[in-house]
Amino acid sequence: MNRVFKLRENGTTARTEIVAGLTTFMTMAYIIALNPNLLTNFDRGSSLWNGVFLATCIASAIGTLVMAFAANKPFAMAPGMGLNSFFAVVVANIVSITGLSYVESFQAGLCIILIEGIVFLVLSLFNVRDKIVNAIPLGVRLGIAPAIGLMLLNIGFGSNAGVYSDKGGPFFVMRDFFGALTPALARDNMGTGYSQMVLSVVTMFFGLFTIAVLAHRKVKGSVLIGMLAASGLYWAGEAIFLHTNPFASLKDASFLPSFSDMAETTLFHFNFKGLFQVGWFTVVTLTLTFCMIDMFDTIGTLVGTASRAGMVDENGDMPNMKEALLADAVGTVAGAATGTSTITTFVESAAGVEAGGCTGLTALTTAILFLACMFLSPIAAIIPAAATSSALIYVGILMLGGLKRIDFDDLSQALPAALMLICMPISGSIGHGIGLGLISYVALKVFTGEAKKVSLITYIISTIFIIKFFLIVAA
Repeated sequence: MNRVFKLRENGTTARTEIVAGLTTFMTMAYIIALNPNLLTNFDRGSSLWNGVFLATCIASAIGTLVMAFAANKPFAMAPGMGLNSFFAVVVANIVSITGLSYVESFQAGLCIILIEGIVFLVLSLFNVRDKIVNAIPLGVRLGIAPAIGLMLLNIGFGSNAGVYSDKGGPFFVMRDFFGALTPALARDNMGTGYSQMVLSVVTMFFGLFTIAVLAHRKVKGSVLIGMLAASGLYWAGEAIFLHTNPFASLKDASFLPSFSDMAETTLFHFNFKGLFQVGWFTVVTLTLTFCMIDMFDTIGTLVGTASRAGMVDENGDMPNMKEALLADAVGTVAGAATGTSTITTFVESAAGVEAGGCTGLTALTTAILFLACMFLSPIAAIIPAAATSSALIYVGILMLGGLKRIDFDDLSQALPAALMLICMPISGSIGHGIGLGLISYVALKVFTGEAKKVSLITYIISTIFIIKFFLIVAA
Protein backbone atom coordinates (compact mmCIF):
# COMPACT_ATOMS: atom_id res chain seq x y z
CA MET A 1 0.00 0.00 0.00
CA ASN A 2 2.84 2.39 0.79
CA ARG A 3 4.51 1.74 -2.55
CA VAL A 4 1.32 2.13 -4.58
CA PHE A 5 -0.22 5.09 -2.76
CA LYS A 6 2.90 6.74 -1.23
CA LEU A 7 1.45 6.69 2.28
CA ARG A 8 4.61 7.68 4.17
CA GLU A 9 5.35 10.43 1.67
CA ASN A 10 1.89 11.88 2.35
CA GLY A 11 2.20 11.51 6.12
CA THR A 12 -0.61 9.01 6.53
CA THR A 13 -1.21 5.34 7.41
CA ALA A 14 -3.24 2.53 5.90
CA ARG A 15 -5.55 2.53 8.94
CA THR A 16 -6.28 6.25 8.59
CA GLU A 17 -6.96 5.91 4.87
CA ILE A 18 -9.29 2.93 5.31
CA VAL A 19 -11.29 4.71 8.05
CA ALA A 20 -11.49 7.78 5.79
CA GLY A 21 -12.75 5.61 2.91
CA LEU A 22 -15.41 4.09 5.14
CA THR A 23 -16.41 7.57 6.32
CA THR A 24 -16.78 8.81 2.76
CA PHE A 25 -18.83 5.78 1.82
CA MET A 26 -21.23 6.17 4.75
CA THR A 27 -21.87 9.82 3.90
CA MET A 28 -22.71 9.00 0.29
CA ALA A 29 -24.24 5.52 0.62
CA TYR A 30 -27.68 7.11 0.27
CA ILE A 31 -27.03 7.42 -3.47
CA ILE A 32 -27.21 3.64 -3.87
CA ALA A 33 -30.96 3.57 -3.20
CA LEU A 34 -31.78 7.18 -4.04
CA ASN A 35 -30.39 7.09 -7.58
CA PRO A 36 -32.54 4.19 -8.85
CA ASN A 37 -35.55 5.71 -7.08
CA LEU A 38 -35.05 8.98 -8.94
CA LEU A 39 -34.36 7.38 -12.31
CA THR A 40 -37.19 4.87 -12.33
CA ASN A 41 -40.07 6.81 -10.80
CA PHE A 42 -39.69 5.00 -7.48
CA ASP A 43 -40.72 1.69 -9.05
CA ARG A 44 -38.89 -0.51 -6.53
CA GLY A 45 -38.56 -4.17 -7.43
CA SER A 46 -38.84 -3.64 -11.18
CA SER A 47 -36.23 -4.97 -13.60
CA LEU A 48 -35.19 -1.42 -14.49
CA TRP A 49 -34.83 -0.43 -10.81
CA ASN A 50 -32.62 -3.44 -10.16
CA GLY A 51 -30.55 -2.67 -13.24
CA VAL A 52 -30.00 0.97 -12.23
CA PHE A 53 -29.21 -0.10 -8.66
CA LEU A 54 -26.41 -2.41 -9.84
CA ALA A 55 -25.21 0.14 -12.40
CA THR A 56 -24.94 2.73 -9.61
CA CYS A 57 -22.68 0.44 -7.56
CA ILE A 58 -20.55 -0.75 -10.49
CA ALA A 59 -20.05 2.60 -12.27
CA SER A 60 -19.31 4.38 -8.99
CA ALA A 61 -16.69 1.75 -8.17
CA ILE A 62 -15.07 1.97 -11.63
CA GLY A 63 -14.75 5.76 -11.54
CA THR A 64 -13.48 5.70 -7.96
CA LEU A 65 -10.90 3.02 -8.79
CA VAL A 66 -9.52 5.18 -11.61
CA MET A 67 -9.34 8.07 -9.14
CA ALA A 68 -7.46 5.83 -6.69
CA PHE A 69 -4.84 4.37 -9.01
CA ALA A 70 -4.45 7.02 -11.74
CA ALA A 71 -4.71 10.20 -9.65
CA ASN A 72 -3.91 8.85 -6.14
CA LYS A 73 -6.57 11.16 -4.68
CA PRO A 74 -9.09 10.42 -1.90
CA PHE A 75 -12.15 11.44 -3.91
CA ALA A 76 -15.10 9.16 -4.59
CA MET A 77 -17.32 9.06 -7.67
CA ALA A 78 -21.05 8.36 -8.03
CA PRO A 79 -24.07 9.49 -10.09
CA GLY A 80 -24.26 13.24 -9.52
CA MET A 81 -27.21 14.66 -7.63
CA GLY A 82 -29.03 17.20 -9.76
CA LEU A 83 -27.73 15.55 -12.91
CA ASN A 84 -29.70 12.40 -12.11
CA SER A 85 -32.85 14.45 -11.47
CA PHE A 86 -32.30 16.27 -14.77
CA PHE A 87 -31.80 12.92 -16.49
CA ALA A 88 -35.12 11.67 -15.09
CA VAL A 89 -36.85 14.78 -16.48
CA VAL A 90 -35.21 14.22 -19.87
CA VAL A 91 -36.39 10.60 -19.94
CA ALA A 92 -39.93 11.66 -19.03
CA ASN A 93 -39.87 14.22 -21.86
CA ILE A 94 -38.66 11.59 -24.34
CA VAL A 95 -41.65 9.45 -23.28
CA SER A 96 -44.10 12.30 -23.92
CA ILE A 97 -42.54 13.37 -27.23
CA THR A 98 -41.93 9.98 -28.84
CA GLY A 99 -44.52 7.75 -27.21
CA LEU A 100 -41.83 5.19 -26.38
CA SER A 101 -42.08 3.14 -23.20
CA TYR A 102 -40.19 4.37 -20.13
CA VAL A 103 -37.54 1.67 -20.50
CA GLU A 104 -37.00 2.51 -24.20
CA SER A 105 -36.83 6.22 -23.38
CA PHE A 106 -34.39 5.48 -20.54
CA GLN A 107 -32.17 3.61 -22.99
CA ALA A 108 -32.38 6.61 -25.36
CA GLY A 109 -31.29 8.90 -22.51
CA LEU A 110 -28.27 6.71 -21.86
CA CYS A 111 -27.01 7.67 -25.34
CA ILE A 112 -26.64 11.28 -24.17
CA ILE A 113 -24.60 10.13 -21.17
CA LEU A 114 -22.41 8.01 -23.44
CA ILE A 115 -21.72 10.94 -25.80
CA GLU A 116 -20.97 13.22 -22.86
CA GLY A 117 -18.55 10.69 -21.36
CA ILE A 118 -16.69 10.20 -24.65
CA VAL A 119 -16.41 13.99 -25.15
CA PHE A 120 -14.97 14.37 -21.65
CA LEU A 121 -12.61 11.45 -22.20
CA VAL A 122 -11.14 13.14 -25.29
CA LEU A 123 -10.95 16.56 -23.59
CA SER A 124 -9.22 15.03 -20.55
CA LEU A 125 -6.68 13.11 -22.61
CA PHE A 126 -5.72 16.27 -24.51
CA ASN A 127 -5.54 18.40 -21.33
CA VAL A 128 -8.38 20.70 -22.46
CA ARG A 129 -10.26 20.31 -19.17
CA ASP A 130 -7.05 20.93 -17.26
CA LYS A 131 -6.57 24.22 -19.13
CA ILE A 132 -10.14 25.21 -18.26
CA VAL A 133 -9.40 24.60 -14.58
CA ASN A 134 -6.27 26.76 -14.75
CA ALA A 135 -8.24 29.56 -16.44
CA ILE A 136 -10.58 29.99 -13.45
CA PRO A 137 -9.73 33.32 -11.73
CA LEU A 138 -8.31 33.31 -8.20
CA GLY A 139 -11.41 34.87 -6.64
CA VAL A 140 -13.64 32.17 -8.10
CA ARG A 141 -11.25 29.42 -7.00
CA LEU A 142 -11.08 30.73 -3.44
CA GLY A 143 -14.86 31.03 -3.29
CA ILE A 144 -15.56 27.47 -4.41
CA ALA A 145 -14.69 25.71 -1.13
CA PRO A 146 -16.79 27.90 1.22
CA ALA A 147 -19.66 27.92 -1.29
CA ILE A 148 -19.58 24.12 -1.34
CA GLY A 149 -19.52 24.29 2.45
CA LEU A 150 -22.80 26.19 2.44
CA MET A 151 -24.15 23.71 -0.09
CA LEU A 152 -23.26 20.86 2.29
CA LEU A 153 -25.01 22.70 5.11
CA ASN A 154 -28.06 23.03 2.90
CA ILE A 155 -28.01 19.33 2.05
CA GLY A 156 -27.55 18.45 5.72
CA PHE A 157 -30.32 20.73 6.97
CA GLY A 158 -32.51 20.04 3.96
CA SER A 159 -33.19 17.05 1.76
CA ASN A 160 -30.72 14.65 3.44
CA ALA A 161 -31.79 15.24 7.04
CA GLY A 162 -34.65 12.77 7.05
CA VAL A 163 -36.97 15.72 7.75
CA TYR A 164 -39.52 16.58 5.12
CA SER A 165 -41.51 19.74 4.52
CA ASP A 166 -44.50 20.24 2.26
CA LYS A 167 -42.98 23.60 1.31
CA GLY A 168 -39.44 22.33 0.71
CA GLY A 169 -36.77 24.89 -0.08
CA PRO A 170 -33.24 25.54 1.18
CA PHE A 171 -32.36 24.93 4.84
CA PHE A 172 -35.96 24.01 5.61
CA VAL A 173 -35.12 22.30 8.91
CA MET A 174 -33.82 25.61 10.21
CA ARG A 175 -36.79 27.47 8.75
CA ASP A 176 -39.75 25.22 9.53
CA PHE A 177 -38.51 23.56 12.73
CA PHE A 178 -36.46 26.24 14.49
CA GLY A 179 -38.13 29.14 12.74
CA ALA A 180 -41.55 28.31 14.16
CA LEU A 181 -42.69 30.27 17.25
CA THR A 182 -44.28 27.22 18.89
CA PRO A 183 -44.06 23.41 18.51
CA ALA A 184 -47.66 23.42 17.29
CA LEU A 185 -46.78 25.82 14.48
CA ALA A 186 -43.74 23.73 13.59
CA ARG A 187 -46.00 20.68 13.40
CA ASP A 188 -48.36 22.52 11.06
CA ASN A 189 -45.50 23.73 8.88
CA MET A 190 -43.81 20.36 8.56
CA GLY A 191 -46.87 18.18 8.01
CA THR A 192 -47.36 14.57 9.06
CA GLY A 193 -44.85 12.39 10.85
CA TYR A 194 -43.84 15.12 13.28
CA SER A 195 -42.52 12.71 15.92
CA GLN A 196 -40.28 11.08 13.33
CA MET A 197 -39.01 14.51 12.33
CA VAL A 198 -38.22 15.46 15.94
CA LEU A 199 -36.20 12.26 16.29
CA SER A 200 -34.35 13.07 13.07
CA VAL A 201 -33.49 16.61 14.22
CA VAL A 202 -32.29 15.36 17.62
CA THR A 203 -30.21 12.66 15.91
CA MET A 204 -28.70 15.14 13.49
CA PHE A 205 -27.54 17.54 16.20
CA PHE A 206 -26.42 14.75 18.51
CA GLY A 207 -24.22 13.40 15.73
CA LEU A 208 -22.91 16.89 14.90
CA PHE A 209 -21.93 17.70 18.49
CA THR A 210 -20.41 14.25 18.98
CA ILE A 211 -18.23 14.70 15.90
CA ALA A 212 -17.23 18.22 16.98
CA VAL A 213 -16.27 17.15 20.51
CA LEU A 214 -14.28 14.14 19.29
CA ALA A 215 -12.54 16.24 16.63
CA HIS A 216 -11.67 18.88 19.21
CA ARG A 217 -10.06 16.13 21.30
CA LYS A 218 -8.11 14.98 18.22
CA VAL A 219 -9.83 11.56 18.14
CA LYS A 220 -9.08 9.68 14.91
CA GLY A 221 -12.17 8.76 12.92
CA SER A 222 -14.33 11.31 14.76
CA VAL A 223 -16.72 11.68 11.80
CA LEU A 224 -17.29 7.93 11.50
CA ILE A 225 -17.71 7.48 15.26
CA GLY A 226 -20.16 10.37 15.41
CA MET A 227 -22.22 8.92 12.58
CA LEU A 228 -22.36 5.50 14.26
CA ALA A 229 -23.33 7.07 17.60
CA ALA A 230 -26.07 9.08 15.91
CA SER A 231 -27.32 5.94 14.15
CA GLY A 232 -27.51 4.12 17.49
CA LEU A 233 -29.51 6.96 19.01
CA TYR A 234 -31.91 6.98 16.08
CA TRP A 235 -32.46 3.21 16.20
CA ALA A 236 -33.10 3.38 19.94
CA GLY A 237 -35.55 6.25 19.43
CA GLU A 238 -37.44 4.30 16.78
CA ALA A 239 -37.78 1.30 19.07
CA ILE A 240 -38.65 3.20 22.28
CA PHE A 241 -40.73 6.18 21.13
CA LEU A 242 -42.04 5.21 17.70
CA HIS A 243 -42.51 1.53 18.56
CA THR A 244 -41.02 0.35 15.29
CA ASN A 245 -38.28 -2.14 14.57
CA PRO A 246 -35.37 -0.28 12.89
CA PHE A 247 -34.04 -3.57 11.54
CA ALA A 248 -37.32 -4.91 10.18
CA SER A 249 -36.23 -4.33 6.59
CA LEU A 250 -33.45 -6.89 7.02
CA LYS A 251 -35.88 -9.75 7.71
CA ASP A 252 -37.05 -10.36 4.14
CA ALA A 253 -34.22 -8.58 2.36
CA SER A 254 -32.48 -10.24 -0.56
CA PHE A 255 -28.70 -10.09 -0.61
CA LEU A 256 -28.28 -11.50 -4.14
CA PRO A 257 -27.67 -9.02 -7.00
CA SER A 258 -30.10 -9.12 -9.95
CA PHE A 259 -27.52 -9.21 -12.75
CA SER A 260 -30.08 -10.69 -15.15
CA ASP A 261 -32.29 -7.60 -14.73
CA MET A 262 -29.37 -5.32 -15.58
CA ALA A 263 -28.52 -7.41 -18.65
CA GLU A 264 -32.15 -7.22 -19.77
CA THR A 265 -32.75 -3.49 -19.28
CA THR A 266 -29.61 -1.34 -19.02
CA LEU A 267 -26.32 -3.12 -19.81
CA PHE A 268 -25.13 -1.71 -23.20
CA HIS A 269 -28.73 -0.90 -24.14
CA PHE A 270 -28.36 2.28 -26.24
CA ASN A 271 -31.45 3.39 -28.13
CA PHE A 272 -30.02 5.94 -30.60
CA LYS A 273 -33.03 5.56 -32.90
CA GLY A 274 -35.39 6.57 -30.13
CA LEU A 275 -33.16 9.45 -29.04
CA PHE A 276 -33.13 11.21 -32.40
CA GLN A 277 -36.91 11.10 -32.58
CA VAL A 278 -36.84 14.19 -30.34
CA GLY A 279 -34.84 16.17 -32.94
CA TRP A 280 -31.20 17.02 -33.60
CA PHE A 281 -31.27 20.45 -31.94
CA THR A 282 -32.76 19.06 -28.73
CA VAL A 283 -30.19 16.26 -28.61
CA VAL A 284 -27.28 18.71 -29.05
CA THR A 285 -28.72 21.12 -26.47
CA LEU A 286 -29.23 18.37 -23.90
CA THR A 287 -25.74 16.99 -24.46
CA LEU A 288 -24.15 20.43 -24.04
CA THR A 289 -26.18 21.04 -20.88
CA PHE A 290 -25.05 17.75 -19.33
CA CYS A 291 -21.44 18.48 -20.34
CA MET A 292 -21.36 21.95 -18.80
CA ILE A 293 -23.02 21.01 -15.52
CA ASP A 294 -20.86 17.92 -15.09
CA MET A 295 -17.61 19.68 -16.01
CA PHE A 296 -17.97 22.50 -13.52
CA ASP A 297 -19.53 20.35 -10.79
CA THR A 298 -16.46 18.10 -11.00
CA ILE A 299 -13.97 20.95 -11.25
CA GLY A 300 -15.63 22.74 -8.35
CA THR A 301 -15.69 19.67 -6.13
CA LEU A 302 -12.07 18.76 -6.89
CA VAL A 303 -10.72 22.29 -6.37
CA GLY A 304 -12.85 23.00 -3.30
CA THR A 305 -12.19 19.71 -1.51
CA ALA A 306 -8.50 19.71 -2.45
CA SER A 307 -8.17 23.26 -1.11
CA ARG A 308 -9.68 22.19 2.19
CA ALA A 309 -7.27 19.25 2.38
CA GLY A 310 -4.20 21.33 1.53
CA MET A 311 -3.64 19.47 -1.75
CA VAL A 312 -3.17 22.59 -3.85
CA ASP A 313 -0.14 24.79 -4.42
CA GLU A 314 0.14 28.54 -3.79
CA ASN A 315 -1.66 29.23 -7.09
CA GLY A 316 -4.59 26.99 -6.15
CA ASP A 317 -3.59 24.26 -8.65
CA MET A 318 -4.05 20.59 -7.73
CA PRO A 319 -1.41 18.05 -8.85
CA ASN A 320 -2.70 15.20 -11.03
CA MET A 321 -5.76 17.19 -12.04
CA LYS A 322 -5.70 15.54 -15.49
CA GLU A 323 -5.91 12.06 -13.98
CA ALA A 324 -8.68 13.13 -11.59
CA LEU A 325 -10.73 14.52 -14.47
CA LEU A 326 -10.04 11.35 -16.43
CA ALA A 327 -11.63 9.33 -13.62
CA ASP A 328 -14.80 11.38 -14.04
CA ALA A 329 -14.87 10.71 -17.79
CA VAL A 330 -14.21 6.97 -17.45
CA GLY A 331 -16.87 6.73 -14.73
CA THR A 332 -19.44 8.47 -16.94
CA VAL A 333 -18.76 6.12 -19.87
CA ALA A 334 -19.03 3.16 -17.47
CA GLY A 335 -22.28 4.59 -16.12
CA ALA A 336 -23.77 4.88 -19.60
CA ALA A 337 -22.67 1.33 -20.45
CA THR A 338 -24.12 -0.19 -17.27
CA GLY A 339 -27.22 1.99 -16.99
CA THR A 340 -27.05 5.15 -14.90
CA SER A 341 -26.72 8.89 -15.29
CA THR A 342 -23.52 10.97 -15.22
CA ILE A 343 -20.81 9.89 -12.79
CA THR A 344 -19.08 12.79 -11.07
CA THR A 345 -16.86 13.54 -8.08
CA PHE A 346 -18.97 13.61 -4.93
CA VAL A 347 -18.75 16.57 -2.59
CA GLU A 348 -19.24 14.12 0.30
CA SER A 349 -15.63 13.09 -0.32
CA ALA A 350 -14.83 16.02 1.96
CA ALA A 351 -15.99 13.91 4.92
CA GLY A 352 -13.29 11.33 4.20
CA VAL A 353 -10.70 14.04 3.67
CA GLU A 354 -11.61 15.53 7.05
CA ALA A 355 -11.20 12.05 8.59
CA GLY A 356 -7.59 12.08 7.41
CA GLY A 357 -7.78 10.63 3.90
CA CYS A 358 -5.27 12.10 1.49
CA THR A 359 -4.34 9.29 -0.95
CA GLY A 360 -5.95 6.89 -3.38
CA LEU A 361 -6.25 4.24 -0.66
CA THR A 362 -9.22 6.18 0.69
CA ALA A 363 -10.85 6.03 -2.74
CA LEU A 364 -9.95 2.35 -3.13
CA THR A 365 -11.68 1.57 0.17
CA THR A 366 -14.81 3.42 -0.94
CA ALA A 367 -14.80 1.63 -4.31
CA ILE A 368 -14.57 -1.79 -2.64
CA LEU A 369 -17.51 -0.88 -0.38
CA PHE A 370 -19.57 0.14 -3.42
CA LEU A 371 -18.98 -3.28 -4.96
CA ALA A 372 -19.71 -5.02 -1.65
CA CYS A 373 -22.96 -3.09 -1.41
CA MET A 374 -24.30 -5.05 -4.38
CA PHE A 375 -24.60 -7.87 -1.85
CA LEU A 376 -25.13 -5.82 1.33
CA SER A 377 -27.48 -3.07 0.19
CA PRO A 378 -30.11 -3.79 2.90
CA ILE A 379 -27.49 -3.09 5.60
CA ALA A 380 -26.39 0.20 4.02
CA ALA A 381 -30.03 1.21 3.74
CA ILE A 382 -30.64 1.15 7.52
CA ILE A 383 -28.11 3.94 8.23
CA PRO A 384 -30.47 6.87 8.97
CA ALA A 385 -30.25 9.94 6.78
CA ALA A 386 -30.06 12.15 9.87
CA ALA A 387 -26.77 10.50 10.87
CA THR A 388 -25.15 11.22 7.51
CA SER A 389 -26.44 14.80 7.74
CA SER A 390 -24.36 15.25 10.90
CA ALA A 391 -21.19 14.57 8.92
CA LEU A 392 -22.22 16.79 6.00
CA ILE A 393 -23.02 19.73 8.29
CA TYR A 394 -19.73 19.35 10.17
CA VAL A 395 -17.67 19.24 6.99
CA GLY A 396 -19.64 22.16 5.57
CA ILE A 397 -18.78 24.26 8.62
CA LEU A 398 -15.09 23.45 8.23
CA MET A 399 -15.12 24.36 4.54
CA LEU A 400 -16.46 27.80 5.39
CA GLY A 401 -13.00 28.44 6.82
CA GLY A 402 -11.84 29.09 3.25
CA LEU A 403 -13.49 32.53 3.48
CA LYS A 404 -10.46 33.84 5.40
CA ARG A 405 -8.33 33.40 2.27
CA ILE A 406 -10.53 35.78 0.27
CA ASP A 407 -9.50 39.43 0.13
CA PHE A 408 -12.86 41.13 0.59
CA ASP A 409 -11.26 44.50 -0.10
CA ASP A 410 -10.70 43.26 -3.66
CA LEU A 411 -14.09 43.21 -5.40
CA SER A 412 -12.76 40.90 -8.14
CA GLN A 413 -12.51 38.26 -5.39
CA ALA A 414 -15.35 39.35 -3.12
CA LEU A 415 -18.11 39.67 -5.75
CA PRO A 416 -17.75 36.20 -7.38
CA ALA A 417 -17.30 34.54 -3.98
CA ALA A 418 -20.41 36.20 -2.51
CA LEU A 419 -22.57 35.26 -5.49
CA MET A 420 -21.35 31.65 -5.37
CA LEU A 421 -22.12 31.51 -1.63
CA ILE A 422 -25.73 32.33 -2.42
CA CYS A 423 -26.12 30.47 -5.73
CA MET A 424 -24.69 27.05 -4.89
CA PRO A 425 -26.89 26.11 -1.91
CA ILE A 426 -30.06 27.61 -3.40
CA SER A 427 -29.64 26.24 -6.93
CA GLY A 428 -28.15 22.94 -5.74
CA SER A 429 -25.56 23.14 -8.52
CA ILE A 430 -21.83 23.70 -8.08
CA GLY A 431 -21.54 24.30 -11.83
CA HIS A 432 -24.16 27.03 -11.89
CA GLY A 433 -22.49 28.75 -8.93
CA ILE A 434 -19.15 28.78 -10.74
CA GLY A 435 -20.83 30.04 -13.91
CA LEU A 436 -22.38 32.99 -12.07
CA GLY A 437 -19.05 33.72 -10.40
CA LEU A 438 -17.22 33.74 -13.73
CA ILE A 439 -19.79 35.99 -15.38
CA SER A 440 -19.60 38.49 -12.50
CA TYR A 441 -15.78 38.47 -12.60
CA VAL A 442 -15.65 39.13 -16.34
CA ALA A 443 -18.30 41.87 -16.16
CA LEU A 444 -16.44 43.61 -13.35
CA LYS A 445 -13.11 43.51 -15.21
CA VAL A 446 -14.60 44.66 -18.51
CA PHE A 447 -16.46 47.65 -17.05
CA THR A 448 -13.55 48.77 -14.87
CA GLY A 449 -11.04 48.96 -17.72
CA GLU A 450 -9.20 45.73 -16.91
CA ALA A 451 -10.55 43.59 -19.74
CA LYS A 452 -7.03 42.59 -20.85
CA LYS A 453 -6.43 40.85 -17.52
CA VAL A 454 -9.10 38.25 -18.33
CA SER A 455 -7.92 35.17 -20.23
CA LEU A 456 -9.51 34.12 -23.52
CA ILE A 457 -10.69 30.82 -22.03
CA THR A 458 -12.45 32.68 -19.20
CA TYR A 459 -14.25 34.86 -21.77
CA ILE A 460 -15.33 31.77 -23.73
CA ILE A 461 -16.57 29.90 -20.65
CA SER A 462 -18.47 32.93 -19.37
CA THR A 463 -20.11 33.41 -22.78
CA ILE A 464 -21.20 29.77 -22.83
CA PHE A 465 -22.74 30.16 -19.37
CA ILE A 466 -24.59 33.30 -20.48
CA ILE A 467 -25.99 31.36 -23.45
CA LYS A 468 -26.97 28.48 -21.20
CA PHE A 469 -28.59 30.63 -18.50
CA PHE A 470 -30.51 32.95 -20.79
CA LEU A 471 -30.65 32.05 -24.49
CA ILE A 472 -31.18 28.28 -24.22
CA VAL A 473 -33.73 28.69 -21.44
CA ALA A 474 -35.52 31.41 -23.37
CA ALA A 475 -35.61 29.19 -26.47
